[in-house]
Amino acid sequence: MSLKRLLRVVALASVTVASAGSAFAATQWTMASGYPESSFFTKNIRKFIEAVEERTKGELKIDLRSNDSLIKLDNIKRAVQSGQVQIGEIRMGVYGNEQEMFNLDNIPGVVPTFDKSWKLMEAQKPYYDQWFGRNGMRVITYVAWPGQGFFTKEPIGSLDDLKGVKLRIYSQQTQIMGEKLGTEAIILPFAEVPQAFATGMIQALWTSAQSGTDVQVWDYLKVFTYTGTMHNKNAVIVNERALRGLPEDVRQIVIEEGEAATARGWEMAKEASKEREDILKEHGMALNEAPKDVLDRIDEIGKEMVQDWMTRASDEEKAVYEAYQASLD
Repeated sequence: MSLKRLLRVVALASVTVASAGSAFAATQWTMASGYPESSFFTKNIRKFIEAVEERTKGELKIDLRSNDSLIKLDNIKRAVQSGQVQIGEIRMGVYGNEQEMFNLDNIPGVVPTFDKSWKLMEAQKPYYDQWFGRNGMRVITYVAWPGQGFFTKEPIGSLDDLKGVKLRIYSQQTQIMGEKLGTEAIILPFAEVPQAFATGMIQALWTSAQSGTDVQVWDYLKVFTYTGTMHNKNAVIVNERALRGLPEDVRQIVIEEGEAATARGWEMAKEASKEREDILKEHGMALNEAPKDVLDRIDEIGKEMVQDWMTRASDEEKAVYEAYQASLD
C-alpha cells in the first residue's frame, strides 16, 4: 500500500472514530415533568441537569419538558417504566392505588414538618428501592412539598365555612380528608386548575403557597389559610435499563447529582414556602392561620386514616411506618 493511500485510510478511520465519539457524546435523555418553570421543583431539576451535563462534559444531555408539555403528570411513571422517556418527575401520592406506601405521607398529620418528612423519606428509601427496582425503575431524588392550606374566596372562620365548597385536591388521601371536612373534594391535574376555575368546576384549592403562585391564584381567590398538615413528596425516577446503559462513570454522576438534588430540594422547599407566601401578599392576598376547630378536625381525620391505612398495609409497609415512628423518639 502506498504511503498516500495509507494516510487516506488512517484519516478515514480517525473520522469514523470521531463520529462514533460524537454520537456517544450526544447521548440524550428526555425528561417529563408536570410543573412550570417557576416552580422550585423545576428549578431544582434544572440545576441537576446542568450539573450532570457539566460533570459528564456533555456525554449525557437531558431535555426537560416541563409543565405537562410532553406527558401529563399522572402518566409520567408509566412513561418512564415503558422507556417512552428515560427520566421523569412524579408526585408520589398520585399512585396510592398501586400500593399503600404511596399514601402514607398524604395522610394528614403523619409528616407535619420538613424534619419529619425527611425522617419518613429515610425510612421509606429501602422499601422504594426494592419496589421501583422490581418495576424497572430507580428513584434518584426525593423532594418534599411545603406545608399545605386552603385557598378560598372568603376567610375560613370555622369548620362550617368549608361545608359544600368545591375543593380541588390531588390524591385519594386528600380526597378522603376533604370529604370528611364536608367539602366536595375533586381530584384534578394541576395544569387543569385555571380552566376549572373559569368554568366553575372548583371554588377553592387545597395545596401549598408554591402551587398557588404557580397558577396565579390571586386571579380567582383572596385568602390562603395555612394548616401545615402534610409535607408529601415528589420524586425523580429513571428507567433502570437506560441508567444501566450509561458508562459506569456517567451513571455514577447521575446518581450523585440525584442525591445532591434531594438535599438541595429540601432547602429550596423551605425557602419557597416563605418566598411564595410573600408573593401572595404582594398580590393582595390575605394569609391566615387555620382556626382551631379546623385543625382539630384535620388531626382527628389523620388519626382515623392512619388506623385505616394499617389495616391495608403489608407487613413490609407497616415496618416502615414503625421505623419512622421510632426515629421520632
